[in-house]
Amino acid sequence: MPELDVTGATSVITGAAAGMGAEVARELARRGARIALVDRDAAGLAAVAQSLEGDGHTTHVVDLADDAAVEAAAAEIAAHHPLVQTLITCAGSSMLGSIDQLTMAEMRWLMDVNLWGTVSITQALLPALRRAPAAHITHLVSIYGLAAPAGRIPYAMSKFAVRGFTEALRHELEDGSVTVGAVYPAGVKTGIILRGRYAAALDPAIAQRAAAAQAKMYHTEPAHAARRIVEATVRRRPRTMIGREARLVDVLARLAPTRYWAAMRRPLRAAVDTTTPI
Repeated sequence: MPELDVTGATSVITGAAAGMGAEVARELARRGARIALVDRDAAGLAAVAQSLEGDGHTTHVVDLADDAAVEAAAAEIAAHHPLVQTLITCAGSSMLGSIDQLTMAEMRWLMDVNLWGTVSITQALLPALRRAPAAHITHLVSIYGLAAPAGRIPYAMSKFAVRGFTEALRHELEDGSVTVGAVYPAGVKTGIILRGRYAAALDPAIAQRAAAAQAKMYHTEPAHAARRIVEATVRRRPRTMIGREARLVDVLARLAPTRYWAAMRRPLRAAVDTTTPI
């Protein structure tokens, strides 16, 4: 399959106001792409847009959980960008808490952000992507879309669902010009776990301790991960692991699909314990 030439073409990036989305935007702009930055944080978007090389970039303030707003943003992007070539979904959040601590509303909120926001922007932009001679969609999943840890039920649910959506969509579009891939990062130092939410029933001190414990396990620099994500997009790869931990978890979940937690429990103990006080 031929690689994409991103020079002068438009890449739409969600979650672009910070973290991986911002890093991916900078990497693509350095390669000559035009960027449509999507996020709910207007100030963050403006700051990232100012940091990008090149011109022709646009910002689109939208809450991905609002389907009508997503449709309007997709129309706006298509109007400003005649060649929409790639979509990279980096938007997402985290949620800590056990099943006894979480409410249905809290779990539904995370599914709206991580799953339905991804589905909504993908569906809305698909007509524009199909107008390109060749296009690619990259969804950021997570190693927790391969293996599900205790204490992270809503996050794992959302990421397994994004994985399923991505794979089914790849199969639906396999005879067309739009290809679809999933990226599984592990341990990227973006601070998502520290900025994420936790169950209202969870002691804030315990939540902060668990989040800090998990953050200490993250070793991959965001700029390195961004380069890998862009390479996976340009080369239209269906599946990409980022980080040694991702490759290990992938193998472990395949070899021991019902027993992998026994191997993961010890290193993740403090990061998933949402009951023990500091």
